[in-house]
Amino acid sequence: MGKTDLTQTDATLQQAAQTDIYQLFRSRAAGMPNAIALIERGKQLSYTQLLQRVDQLAGHFVRLGLNAGDRIAILSRNRQEYIEVELAAAATGLITACLNWRLLPAELHHCITLVSPRLIVSEPDLCPLLEQVPDIPQLCFGTPYEDALAQAPDFTAKPQDPEGGLVILYTSGTTGLPKGAVISHRAMIARSAVFASELGLAPDDGFVAWAPMFHMASTDHALSTLLRGGAVVMIDGYDAELICHAIETQRIGWMVLIPGMIEPLTAHIKERGITPKGIHICGAMADLVPPHQIGEITKLLDAPYLNSFGSTETGLPPATRSLIPIGVTPESLSKQTSAFCALRLVDEEGNDVPTGTPGELAMRGPTLFSGYWNAEAANAEAFRGGWFHMGDVFRRNADGTFDFADRAKYLIKTGGENVYPAEIERVLMADPHVTDAAVVRVSDDRWGEVPVAFVSRDDDAVTEDSLLAACGAALARYKQPRDIHIIAFEDFPRSTSGKIQRHVLEAGLRAEKS
Repeated sequence: MGKTDLTQTDATLQQAAQTDIYQLFRSRAAGMPNAIALIERGKQLSYTQLLQRVDQLAGHFVRLGLNAGDRIAILSRNRQEYIEVELAAAATGLITACLNWRLLPAELHHCITLVSPRLIVSEPDLCPLLEQVPDIPQLCFGTPYEDALAQAPDFTAKPQDPEGGLVILYTSGTTGLPKGAVISHRAMIARSAVFASELGLAPDDGFVAWAPMFHMASTDHALSTLLRGGAVVMIDGYDAELICHAIETQRIGWMVLIPGMIEPLTAHIKERGITPKGIHICGAMADLVPPHQIGEITKLLDAPYLNSFGSTETGLPPATRSLIPIGVTPESLSKQTSAFCALRLVDEEGNDVPTGTPGELAMRGPTLFSGYWNAEAANAEAFRGGWFHMGDVFRRNADGTFDFADRAKYLIKTGGENVYPAEIERVLMADPHVTDAAVVRVSDDRWGEVPVAFVSRDDDAVTEDSLLAACGAALARYKQPRDIHIIAFEDFPRSTSGKIQRHVLEAGLRAEKS
């Protein structure tokens, strides 16, 4: 083959190498038209049926005069229409802003005005949450939505820019108002490939979308499952009965489990004698789960636990390759670098740190988001030096694995020493009767800051004294918590991803002192 002058065919080559989420979904539907795409409370949609509804909705968007790059917002619980909106927006080049319906009206107002949507698609009973937002046209599920589909003109798709925005997922906002992370078609396609590669998923492995669709776990993996050819089971939040029914009747590639729901799900599975049809991998965020819960749930589900580390901004990478074997109560949660990304651990000046020294994790890779919407200062800080800085602190081991230390923003400086709350939490959660734990900082006249722990338990034999003794045996004196508060498991404030909201606990302590 002779040498090709790329300059003459550059545009054609680029066009042939590009695709978008809708085009890939449409190709999958053409190849397996009768396969089941969506399941919701016994109702099933085939790939052909789903594609038809997506095209009708896309036609409606075109009739409204919406253009590529415009934002639409969706305020909804998990339901089949959520997928339809995301795919129809993808087909027309629109960006779907996935709103958290659990937010207070003022917070919701911020998320909406941040992205200036031209349309809000919502559930009727959630409309009161929109009273504080500007006068933006709305489309409600139910009769108005179905009428819009029925009256929509024929739709002919055009290829979309793979670097164009697909969805906006909002960060948790634990230290301020949420930021909108823009996920492109390119990033979502790359995430789909990484899911299949790193998790070893079969093309027809299904997915249970019970976590909110405004969270990365469900939106990322639901779309990825439809690109592969699996069925997505839609469940509106944690519902033990529906989740266990899916476990019994569907072959599942990755069964998402998050902190806070594992203990009640374990109890339900035991009580009902649930036998999984087949789960390839379960779990997420092992660092935030008491180790004994991991050993127990993996035996019940007959599936290894995913020792994951990723974020809304990065997707499944950067460190989600290792698995915890079935029935094992892990003593180490060292992680392996994911494929298709490059990692560094850096100090505050951006210099690489030596092996064994804590450093902030920085990443490059195709799964990475495109930045925060309308947040120039935040983007400049996060992408400094051409790497995405995650704000998470790790230590690199001599064998190339990584150990999670903590979020940089949670670092406690006591008497000139650095204390990472996660290190204390691991000691506390090693007790098999501790059901969860969180360590926060409080101000101290002598040391500046000191750690204080909150712990829930399932046995009264676990006391403040017994836990302090365990910390004394495992931690340097300056790392030991000043106080330990025993609270009920359900009293831990949590984000929608199950993470404990430390700032709420800290605010409560400050209020007690004032």
